[in-house]
Amino acid sequence: MADTKREIERKYESDDAALPDLTRVRGVASVRDRGVTHLDATYHDTADLRLAASSVTLRRRTGGADAGWHLKFPVAPGVRDEIRAPLSDTLPDELAALIRSRVRDRDVRPVVRLRSDRDVRHLLDDQDRLLAEVSVDTVHAERLTGEGGEARWTEIEVELADDGDPDFLDKVEKRLRKAGVRPSASASKLARALAETDPESESASKSSAHEGAPGTPPATAPEAAPRHKHRPRPDGTPVTAGDHVLAYVRAQRDALVELDPAVRQDVPDAVHRMRVATRRLRSTFRSFRGLLDRTVTDPVSADLKWLATELGADRDQEVLAERLTQALGRLPADQVNGPVAERLAAWSEARHHGAHHQLLAVLDSRRHLRLLDTLDALLADPPLRKKAAARPDKVLAKAVAKDFGKLSRLVEHALELPPGTERDTALHEARKKTKRTRYAAEAAAPALGGPAEEAVRDMKALQGLLGDHQDSVMARRTLRELAAVAHAAGESDFTYGVLHAGEAHRARVAEEALPEAWRSISREFPF
Repeated sequence: MADTKREIERKYESDDAALPDLTRVRGVASVRDRGVTHLDATYHDTADLRLAASSVTLRRRTGGADAGWHLKFPVAPGVRDEIRAPLSDTLPDELAALIRSRVRDRDVRPVVRLRSDRDVRHLLDDQDRLLAEVSVDTVHAERLTGEGGEARWTEIEVELADDGDPDFLDKVEKRLRKAGVRPSASASKLARALAETDPESESASKSSAHEGAPGTPPATAPEAAPRHKHRPRPDGTPVTAGDHVLAYVRAQRDALVELDPAVRQDVPDAVHRMRVATRRLRSTFRSFRGLLDRTVTDPVSADLKWLATELGADRDQEVLAERLTQALGRLPADQVNGPVAERLAAWSEARHHGAHHQLLAVLDSRRHLRLLDTLDALLADPPLRKKAAARPDKVLAKAVAKDFGKLSRLVEHALELPPGTERDTALHEARKKTKRTRYAAEAAAPALGGPAEEAVRDMKALQGLLGDHQDSVMARRTLRELAAVAHAAGESDFTYGVLHAGEAHRARVAEEALPEAWRSISREFPF
C-alpha cells in the first residue's frame, strides 16, 4: 500500500564538503550527528525521458529508513509530494497507474543509477524536536542507457521536518550562504545526473533546467514548429491569434495530464478541475472554428465530450452530496425526522464508490490514452486556418462577441418562459453557453487584456447564478428519489419535503435575480 509524504527541501553545492556551525541558526539548540548511510537508487523512465521532462521522478531505492519505490510529483519550487510503495523487484501497479497519463503505452525502464554516501545531521530545537535534516551527499551517477557515462559530485541537502515551518529553511540558507555555500544549479540529483552523464543530449539539458518546476509541459510527443507562418517569439510569447489559441489549448492538455494522478487518488476537487479542462478544450475548438480546421478538431471534441460525461458522473454526485448535507445541517432539530443524515451518507458513499471505480477504468482505457496522444499530435502540427496568422485583437474579440451574442439569445428566451421545466432547461442551456463565452474570453485575455478580463468576471458571476439554479433543479430531483426510498422503507419523508421546499426557494431567488443581473452584464459587456 502506497503512502504520500510532502517533501520540502533545498539543495546546495560548495567548493568543499564542510558544513558551517549550524547551531548559529536561530532556533537551533543542537546538531545531532546521525552517521553515514549508503543509498542505492535506480531511476526509471521511458526511452525519451517523459517523466523527467514533466518534472516527475520514479526510483527504486535501497538503504536508509525509507527503502522502496518512490514517485515524486512537483508541487512548487522545492516542494514535492513523494508517494512511497514497499520494496519489490518490479514497479508496483499502483505507481504504474499514477504515471500512465505521462508514459501512455511506453515501456518504463532503468535510466540512471545513483549511489550516495549520505552524512546526516539533525537540527534540533531546545526541546529536542527535529527542525530539519541536513545531509552531505557524495554521489556517483551512472547512466544505464545508450553509451552510458558517469559523474561524481558532492551536494548539501536540507529537508524540513514534517509539519515544520518553511521559513526555517530561509534561516538555514542564510547561514549556509555566509559560509560560501550556494544553491545548486540543478534542482535534483537526477537532473544533474542526466546532464553530466550525457551533456550533449537535448533532453537531458531540458530535464536539468526544469526538474522540480511546476507547470512544465508534460513530456509528450515532440512538438514540431507550427505550420503557420507566424510563430511565437523565442521566449514563447504568442504573436498571432493562432498562437494565443494554441497556448490555451496547450494549458488544458497539460491540465488533463497533470491532474490524472490526483483523480486516481481521489484528491478533493481533482475530478472537477479535470472536467473543466475538457470543457475548456471543447469550447475553444468551437469558439475559434475560424482559426482551427474542424475536420481535425471535431473528432477530438467528440472524445472530450465522452470524457467530460464520464467525469461528470462522479462530480455531479459530489456537488449534490455536499449541497444536501449542508442544507440538512442548517435545519432545526425538530424538522429532522428519521435517519436522513445516515441515508444521505450511504447514498453518497455508494454512488461515489461506483463512479470512482468506473472513472479509473476510463482513465486506463485505450480511448482516453489515444485522446491524449491526439492532443499531443494536434499541438505538434496545429490544424490552423489562414485567419490564424492574423493579429489577435480583432480576431479574438470577434469570437468572444459571437459567443456572447448566442448567449444573449438564450438568456432572453429563458426569461420569456414561465417558471417550470421548460424554463429550467432553457436556463441550463444558457449556463453552458455562459461557460463557453467565459472560456473564449480566458483564451483571449493575454492578448486583449482588461476588456477580456472584465468579460471573464461577468461570465463567472452569471455562471454562479445560473449554476445555483441548476444545482437546485438536480437537488430536488435527488430529494424526490430519496424520499421515495425512505417511504418504502417505512421512514418519514417529512424532512425530504422540507429540503425540497428550501431548494425550490433557492431556485426562485436565482430566477428573480437574473433579469437585473443580465441587464447589467449585457449593458456593460466590453465586446
